[in-house]
Amino acid sequence: MNRLVLGLVFAGVLLGCRQPARSQETEAPPPQRVETTAPSREVQDDILRTRRTAITRAVEVVTPAVVSVNVTAVQQLRYRDPFADPFYEFFFGRRPPRVLQRQVQSLGSGFVISPDGYIVTNDHVAGQASQITVAFPDGTTLEARLVGSDPATDIALLKVDPPAPLPYLTFAEDRPLVGEWVIALGNPFGLFEAAEPTVTVGVVSAVGRNLQPQDGRLYRDMIQTDAAINRGNSGGPLVNALGEVIGVNTAIYSQTGGSVGIGFAVPAERVRRVVQELKEKGYVDRSYYTGLVGLDVNERIARGLGLPEARGVFVRDIDPGSPAERAGFLPYDVIVAVAGEPVHNRNDFVARIYDFRPGDVVHVRVIREGNPLELEMQIGRQTG
Repeated sequence: MNRLVLGLVFAGVLLGCRQPARSQETEAPPPQRVETTAPSREVQDDILRTRRTAITRAVEVVTPAVVSVNVTAVQQLRYRDPFADPFYEFFFGRRPPRVLQRQVQSLGSGFVISPDGYIVTNDHVAGQASQITVAFPDGTTLEARLVGSDPATDIALLKVDPPAPLPYLTFAEDRPLVGEWVIALGNPFGLFEAAEPTVTVGVVSAVGRNLQPQDGRLYRDMIQTDAAINRGNSGGPLVNALGEVIGVNTAIYSQTGGSVGIGFAVPAERVRRVVQELKEKGYVDRSYYTGLVGLDVNERIARGLGLPEARGVFVRDIDPGSPAERAGFLPYDVIVAVAGEPVHNRNDFVARIYDFRPGDVVHVRVIREGNPLELEMQIGRQTG
């Protein structure tokens, strides 16, 4: 019996060994070639159509009108001699510091708004320029002159004399929608002068953003976007999916100096009005006069007047015969809105009035003895 079992096992082993053995050193057979068929022309056309989106079409239209702005400005530096003789200064007084001048070069962006060569950019790009050169995407460079600049809104208008009509952009008539696609174009860090602009895409993150005033510039009602904006993009356009300009890229919030997805643009509505004034007069007329003397409403004033919150401008005094007196303002009125926009403090009030000009009529909402009241004031002009 044992012999029979051993014989069966031995026979099974022999049968299993009939399969050819394969060493690890033996070469593996070549991989099988998989035959592929190129997509049909119809499929290729479908793929191409999906690649061409509203964004790519807008970029194609906008790109020829976006320029790089190369600026040379004269910077004045006050220099005091560190080795001045104290004995001399004790008897004869301190000598005035020497004023040194040096040329500083910088780069920004801009965009053409008319076929005859008017170009929009930022005041902080070209407002103090002594020489300006504009570079176009096709490699052409032209000398430009500063038509006018408005530091308050940070907008400047340039003019070139082209040999032929230029492609140009138009401003959007409708207000931007939060969440809609937007495209920022420009020359970040001055890397690609006289070349096609850099394109970044994002959405409108918010509208009506108010930033702290900087160097006399009032950044109010700004458009916030997460499209990447870096140094050098200043003055370039922020456009919608139709290729219309909704704002001028102006500022970013950053702790590193680079884009972190929080950029701001001056809205098109304000740019359009400022540009028109710069084209007509070379400056923006801000010689407005109201005759109002006011204070920020604090907690003490709010309690004294029975206001629910410390917000607005407390009218302390009114000049006799002023626009404010003719409009019916009285001491102790509290201004809470201008042209339908809320006013939290004097900075808000000044910023709202900055959107108007002498002769304009503005509606002002006040709280008088606890009751809301609408006043109509025609802004006057400073004299003398």
